[in-house]
Amino acid sequence: MISADLGRKLEGYVAQLVKTGRYNSKSEVLREGVRLVQERETRLAALDAAIARGLMDAEDDRTVSASEVFDRLEFKYQSLVQTKE
Repeated sequence: MISADLGRKLEGYVAQLVKTGRYNSKSEVLREGVRLVQERETRLAALDAAIARGLMDAEDDRTVSASEVFDRLEFKYQSLVQTKE
């Protein structure tokens, strides 16, 4: 079992959430908060991994210039416009 001192401001906020019926208990509020932190940390870890992959690609010269990407996108979207006309 975890015991935590949230401080007066957060404790008051948690109590208000329970009082209004948004949550059934303080524990429910805290579990939701920890779940949200866990989700955020998971997304941040995925972002860090993607950045690391991108940096490795750049170091190993596995990149495409921005102008080449823009040219491909322009061609793609011009083709889409022409097929709808």
